[in-house]
Amino acid sequence: MKHRAWVLAVAIAVTLCAIGRPVHAGEQRAWVKSVPDEATWKRYSKIVATDELGKFIIDLKTNDIYFFDVNLFNIHADFVLGVLLKKAWTADNIREYNKNYERIKPKFILGYLTHHIKVDRWSFAFWEGDKIGPDDVVRAKKRLEEAFFKKELPFRPDSPMQIIVAGDVKKKGVKIVTNDELYKSATYQAFNKGKAVGKLKVVPVGTPYEALTFDRHDIVLLQESYPDITPVSGILATTFSTPLSHVNLRANAWGIPNAGDKKARDKYGKLDGKMVYYEVNDTSMLMREATPKEIEEAASKIAAAKHVEMPKAILDNPRLAMLTRMRAKDANIYGVKSANLGEIVTANLEGVRVPPGFGVGFFYYVQHLRQNGLDKRIDAMLADPQWKDAAWRKAALEQMRKAIIDAPIDQASLDLIYRRVRLKLGGRGVFVRSSTNAEDLPGFNGAGLYDTFPNVVGKKEIGQALKGVWASVWTLRAVDEREAFGIDHRQVYGGVLIQVGVNATAAGVLVTKNLWDTTDDRSFTINAKFGLGMKVVEGQKVPEQIIYDPSNDGTKIISRSDDPVMLKFDANGGIREVPVPPGEGVILTEARAKALAQQVQAFAPVFTHGQPLDVEWVLEGEQVWIVQARPFVGR
Repeated sequence: MKHRAWVLAVAIAVTLCAIGRPVHAGEQRAWVKSVPDEATWKRYSKIVATDELGKFIIDLKTNDIYFFDVNLFNIHADFVLGVLLKKAWTADNIREYNKNYERIKPKFILGYLTHHIKVDRWSFAFWEGDKIGPDDVVRAKKRLEEAFFKKELPFRPDSPMQIIVAGDVKKKGVKIVTNDELYKSATYQAFNKGKAVGKLKVVPVGTPYEALTFDRHDIVLLQESYPDITPVSGILATTFSTPLSHVNLRANAWGIPNAGDKKARDKYGKLDGKMVYYEVNDTSMLMREATPKEIEEAASKIAAAKHVEMPKAILDNPRLAMLTRMRAKDANIYGVKSANLGEIVTANLEGVRVPPGFGVGFFYYVQHLRQNGLDKRIDAMLADPQWKDAAWRKAALEQMRKAIIDAPIDQASLDLIYRRVRLKLGGRGVFVRSSTNAEDLPGFNGAGLYDTFPNVVGKKEIGQALKGVWASVWTLRAVDEREAFGIDHRQVYGGVLIQVGVNATAAGVLVTKNLWDTTDDRSFTINAKFGLGMKVVEGQKVPEQIIYDPSNDGTKIISRSDDPVMLKFDANGGIREVPVPPGEGVILTEARAKALAQQVQAFAPVFTHGQPLDVEWVLEGEQVWIVQARPFVGR
């Protein structure tokens, strides 16, 4: 508060000096009443991520408009209180100021001007929590036409409420542009900034996911969306969806440059197979042939080896613990995913809902391997001199997974597990999910490395799903990811979480940070799609994306889902793809976003690692369920 008061004092002094005497060449006023050209705009705006941002205020009594210097005044309130009203920054004055965000505004209209650099388009907008009505939007548009050098600016609604207002505004002749339209029209999107040198590998159109094989030092150009890839040095994609897809989360965790450019194949295809220099920035990227010096430096550079500490595994505990009996310390028996949910459940927090479930500990994975001689086969595979050859490793892992699935499961163990499903989970369809000791860790979340089997019904089917999860410990993507983080494969054990299946009407991911604006330390990023949640993280289609600020219930729309189909439970077990019913509309309404954020805020203190959280959730009607919580690993 003292710092803000000092900043305001300096700003006011600068402003009053500028107002009280003539402005000489080279000087800068703190505000102007018109922006007649681009040079003036550049002086009063600033670049935030991929946008060039300016702000304006309209005095409703005098109809004066003020374009203030956003490099000097961080928020509208600084300028209104410090310059226009000359009032102290007190709780009472702030409450009075905040009335200008209501539908009936006592003194001011508070607006934004944005040059969307990636698509070279302009808009005017208002804070997503502003309840501005259509008449005030039209009034702002009229004043901007008189005082701003860009004409015919469209109104950009930022919240669900403002989208409704936009319908009325459009009838009054004001053009509209949505964030969804801007997001989907962009030909370029940076997901992780950075620089890299490596060999460019252009993946041909039609390459199946199972056929992907990459070297750790490749820079890959992907022409289709894939649910996941193994570690590489850089990613450039011609199709892109969301920062929370598995591929983009991987790039963040690896700290590599990652971008989408719809024209990348045409621009850079000729560099296929060559060593390239690749750099990603917010609004542009660079790819060219690497110089001999850059290649030499990349070859000689020895990256500091990453090493992730895993909980010491307990392999002799056969107890099938319910989540209600599980705590974080039990991660060394049941895996981190189960233990994290158990910690949330046992905290008994009001309003937080987690589907009932229980853990199948490492004991049963080790039992399956030992009874079928698979532990010795794994040791031999890892010790083979050909292990470092990617093609050999891929084939060997395929054989190992098949052997794990084909081997008979211990019948007494399966009987015990199925009895618990019937007695404790009501015999309903269940999700059989991975819960290894090598996922959901600080510094290594392992998102998407291991397999999940949804809506499993019947004892035999549960046995096959258990073996499927155990086998996924040995997928190429999981093995290569662990190698990149210095994890010893011999110390990785496949735990399983069996959980009541929620036939979600919608599902998605929430991260307790704003992935689109690093200066915002309050807001959450939320993604969603209709139906079950697997499609959100696969990145196959653009999901619904919002930024939600729980401090004021502000909801900023980034994009709306463009997926015409969704996943639902099949009555006979498993899942099926069905069309999204017409007229479903918005998934993340303000009420749903608030209900979800409140649950996350309630259990966030349970986690003491200090990092943002990555939370998977499902919506059943209007009821929110939490199905996973782990540290977010990213920029």
